[in-house]
Amino acid sequence: MVSEAFAMAGTATAEQGGRPGYEGIIMLVLMFAIFYFLLIRPQQKRAKQHRELVNNLKVGDSVVTAGGIHGKIASVQDTSLTVEIATGVKIKMNRSSVTDVSSEG
Repeated sequence: MVSEAFAMAGTATAEQGGRPGYEGIIMLVLMFAIFYFLLIRPQQKRAKQHRELVNNLKVGDSVVTAGGIHGKIASVQDTSLTVEIATGVKIKMNRSSVTDVSSEG
């Protein structure tokens, strides 16, 4: 009796045309694709743009920092820069904290 029940259960899935397990894998792949194109890829593009912006900093550029400080670059070092925020007032900061640049001079 038990073997007949297992045999009937196997044929019921085959009659419905379902492939057990494939739906879950397909949904998982679709979810990953959605996350990649909506979250991961745009974040990578923004990070690349910021990296290019930081690498192209030069003396005389007007910059805005992550803290909202506006100033002009007075000197550039490897990992930091000196920004003049007022006449005679200079601050030293990390290059990565610059969020916007305009080369107005």
